[in-house]
Amino acid sequence: MSTSKSIVLIHGGFVDGSGWQSVYQILKNDGFEVIVVQNPTITLTDDVAITKRAIASAKGDVVLVGHSYGGVVVSEAGNDPKVKSLVYITAFAPDKGESVASLIANPAPGAPVPPILPPVGGFLSLDREKFAASFAADVQPELAAFMGDSQVPWGLKALQGAVIEPAWRAKPSWYLVAKDDGMIPPPAQRMMASRAGSHVIEARGSHAIYISSPEVVAAVIRHAAE
Repeated sequence: MSTSKSIVLIHGGFVDGSGWQSVYQILKNDGFEVIVVQNPTITLTDDVAITKRAIASAKGDVVLVGHSYGGVVVSEAGNDPKVKSLVYITAFAPDKGESVASLIANPAPGAPVPPILPPVGGFLSLDREKFAASFAADVQPELAAFMGDSQVPWGLKALQGAVIEPAWRAKPSWYLVAKDDGMIPPPAQRMMASRAGSHVIEARGSHAIYISSPEVVAAVIRHAAE
């Protein structure tokens, strides 16, 4: 395995970068440089700019990893020439002109619907009582409850931010489908992964698979780095 690559990890909406801690530690122990991006998730434009600064600071070529909404950031920021491969962890992988808002606009009959509350002041949050079941069903209950109570408000402008040119059209990508995801329906994940031509790995896990099964997630990232 080559550890000359740098790994840049991007979190999704409603959470921050601390959820990557176990994945971070595994990859650091493997010898990789690992950078965790802390995006404010207010607008896609700002999140892409912050991610590009992280990419610029990396010592080596970059494997860019995104969870959930972080996949939108990956799809745009991944056009940076330092980025050599993309990894989507149960993430949105939008095509040109698509956003999270457009991708979730028409859920399939019977598909899980995220418990997103009406926006307040331009920001979204999840129903705390339903957070664990939808987002983190396989996470330790105390931690899942903390995640629900410590949510990061997700800006409507981030939700509505559309990708200009998806990096997956020009760069290799990997996609981890979480088969028990209650936020992004697995069939939608498979559709996006197939469209992107991604190397697809499927595993049992919730939307928070990067927290509940960090070894599985780290293994996918290793494949992308090899």
